Order: sequence, then C-alpha cells, then structure tokens
Amino acid sequence: MTSTSMSPFTNEIERTDPPRRFTMPHFTSYKGDKDPNRHIKHYCGTMILYMNNDALMCKFFATTLQGETQDWFHTLPPQSIWSFNKLSFVFTKEYSSNRSIKMTAGHLFSIIKNPWETIRDYVKRFKAKKAKIVGWNENITTAAFRNELPTEHPLFGKLIMGEELTLAISYALAEKHALWDEAK
Repeated sequence: MTSTSMSPFTNEIERTDPPRRFTMPHFTSYKGDKDPNRHIKHYCGTMILYMNNDALMCKFFATTLQGETQDWFHTLPPQSIWSFNKLSFVFTKEYSSNRSIKMTAGHLFSIIKNPWETIRDYVKRFKAKKAKIVGWNENITTAAFRNELPTEHPLFGKLIMGEELTLAISYALAEKHALWDEAK
C-alpha cells in the first residue's frame, strides 16, 4: 500500500531535493494584497538560474507566501500541482482581483479639473496619473491635459491658441497661471 502525500505537489516534486550548495535568495513575501503577476515576475527573475528545475521552482515559491496566501496554498487539493506553470496559474487566478490595471494615455482624458481645484493641484494630479503610464505619447498627453480644462478657464485659451505646445511648455504655462491666480 502506497501512501499519498497531502501536499498540493505531486510525489515527484515532493521527492526532489535542491541542488548542492543552493541558497535560497531573499524574496519579499506575498501577503495577497498586491499584483500576483508582479510577484511571479520578481520570483522568476530572482530564480532565473533555476528556471529549468520545475520542482525547485514550485517548492521554493511556496516559501514566498505569507499569512492568508500561505493558508490558501495549504487548501489546494493534494497532488494537484505538477508544474510551476500550473502553480503560477492557480496562484494568479486566486489573486487576480489584486492585479494592477495597465493604464494607457486614454486614461488621462478622464482627469477633469474640478471647479474648486487650483490649477496647481490639477497639474499635480495630472502628473501623478501620467507617471503611471508606460510609453505615453507626447501629443495625446498634451491634448488630454489641455482638453480636460474647462473651456471658460483662461489657461484653456492660451493652450488652444499656442502652436505645437509641448507638455513641458503646457506645464510651464499652467505654473505661470497658478502664480498669477495666487497673486490676485
């Protein structure tokens, strides 16, 4: 009679030992509150020398989990994980609600200057949102910055009438306008 392991890993993975002189790299523990894809990428990047050792990748990934994610791992059905791809899939599926949403330049068109907001606060909010966009386009970003100002705002006219204004020039005009507003 053979005994079966209660581990989520197959017996083959369970029987695999780490290579001699293997030292576990340092990882930031995953607690279930961040993007699971980022955790997987960080783990794979750190374990790149061992990517061809599927069993090692599985066993040590489990040690990067903490708190409720460690509890979740131990609820996986026995012998249900036979590869790191399978483990990655069930992990990202379980924590998919924590994925980061990739922002595009189109998201910038949703930033509207509120009537009570100073131009300086609008610029600050706009810059913060723009910083989250990888590979932003100068023309689209400048158009979004300009077009989301209220048409009755004095800065709007300056930005519309300006010829080929860059985003940097638009920010500089906004700063000058903010100083002028504060001097009133």
